[in-house]
Amino acid sequence: MITVFGSINLDLVVSVLRLPRAGETVSGPDHQTFPGGKGANQALAARRAGASVRMIGAVGQDAFGELALANMREAGVDLSGVRTLPGASGLAFIGIDEAGENQIIVANGANARVEADWLSGRLDDGDTLVLQGEIPFAEVRSAIDRASRAGTRVFWNVAPVPDESVLECLEQVNTLVVNESEAAAIAGSAGLSGTPEDFVERFASPSRTVVVTLGANGVLAGTGDKRLGYKSPAIKAVDTTGAGDAFCGALAAALDADKPLERALKEGVAAGALACLATGAQSSAPQEKDIAGLADQIV
Repeated sequence: MITVFGSINLDLVVSVLRLPRAGETVSGPDHQTFPGGKGANQALAARRAGASVRMIGAVGQDAFGELALANMREAGVDLSGVRTLPGASGLAFIGIDEAGENQIIVANGANARVEADWLSGRLDDGDTLVLQGEIPFAEVRSAIDRASRAGTRVFWNVAPVPDESVLECLEQVNTLVVNESEAAAIAGSAGLSGTPEDFVERFASPSRTVVVTLGANGVLAGTGDKRLGYKSPAIKAVDTTGAGDAFCGALAAALDADKPLERALKEGVAAGALACLATGAQSSAPQEKDIAGLADQIV
C-alpha cells in the first residue's frame, strides 16, 4: 500500500510559441484545465502503475477543489484522507512552448496548511509513504519521523528543494529521488559540488537508494555499492510537465510491489517517457500495461 502525503492543485495550462522572459508577456490561443499538484500527480501515477494508493492532503472550499480530485477519484485512489479547508485550493499556472518545455508558478492555497498529524493510523509496517516538496517542510519532516517509527518505507522526491537543509532527514529515507538541479541544490547546502554521479556516490548507502533523473538522458541510481544507469527511450515530447511525477509514481509502485531495483528503475523511466507524449501532468500518466511494455525494451 502506498500513502501519498502531498499537494493537490488544479493546473491552468497555456500553450505558447515560446516561454516569456522576465517582464515579457506572451499569448497563447487558449487554455486548458487539468488536475495537478505533485502529490496528486504521483498518487495517480502510482495507481495507474498498479499500486493501491491513498492520498492525504487538502483542497479549499472553492470551485477548484472537486475538479482537482476528479482524476484520482475516477482511478480509485482512496481519498478518505483528503480534507476540505476554508479558503482557496492550490493552483498552478503553466506555460508550455513548442518543444514541450514549461514554466510553472504555483499558488499553494490549502496545501500550505496540511498537517502530518493527518497520517495518524494510516502508516503500517511494510507500506510506503511517498513525499514531495510542495507542502511545508516541517510537516514533511514530521511525516518522515512518523513513518520511520511505524516501519513504513519512505520515498522522498525532494521537489522543489526547501530552503531548510534536508540532510538531517536522509538517514530515515529509503528512496531519495531528485533531478540534476535538485541534486546540485542539496549538495550545495552541504558544501559539496560535482556531477550527478558524485551525488549518488555521496548519498547512496546500504539502507538508502538514491536516484537522479536526467531528463531525456535517463536516470542514475545507487544503493550500497551498486550503481545503475538507464537511458530514456527516444520520443518526440509534447509536454514534459508530468514526466518526473510519472517516473516517481511508477518507481514507487514497483518498489512497493518488491520488484528488483533494476526493473523498478526501468518502469520509472518508461513511465516518464510515456508521460511526455500527452498534455497535462495527470492526463499523461500511463497505464500499467503500457509501462511494462516499454520497460521491457530498456536495457
